[in-house]
Amino acid sequence: MINISEVIETNKMIEHENLDVRTITMGINLLDCADGNLDTLCLNIYNKITRLAKDLVRVGEEISREYGVPIVNKRISITPLALVGGSACKTPDDYVQIALTLDRCSRELGINFLGGYSAIVSKGMSQSDEHLIRSIPKALSVTEHICSSIVVGSTKTGINMDAVRLMGDII
Repeated sequence: MINISEVIETNKMIEHENLDVRTITMGINLLDCADGNLDTLCLNIYNKITRLAKDLVRVGEEISREYGVPIVNKRISITPLALVGGSACKTPDDYVQIALTLDRCSRELGINFLGGYSAIVSKGMSQSDEHLIRSIPKALSVTEHICSSIVVGSTKTGINMDAVRLMGDII
């Protein structure tokens, strides 16, 4: 049972030490959205994200009010996009189209970040992975809420130096 001293201590932490919940995250698996047609893929992604996350911000705000602790960011994390876009994306610009779709979802839902504009290339790099990596500068310059990452190595698989070299060229 919570006693009054714990409540007072929590209130002090919120008021004087800026206690907050930094981020709440909803994970969404997009593998079933994959399609060989880019327009269909973008529509599938848009429909799934907006359907599943329609209440994320509202519920986050309710939790924040209920417990009296601010929640700073509401975020969605998706399946690494290189896994989803491989059959439809033949150029880096195709991936930029998906980034614009993701950003549209973010704006409409009122979330702060959408992560997963990503590829996992530690074991090797497909043409699709390379297209996604080459699209990152443009995708991030035309969107506001998209977060990108590339896994170029791990303790288990080592480091993919071809991917490191490509990332160096891109950056």
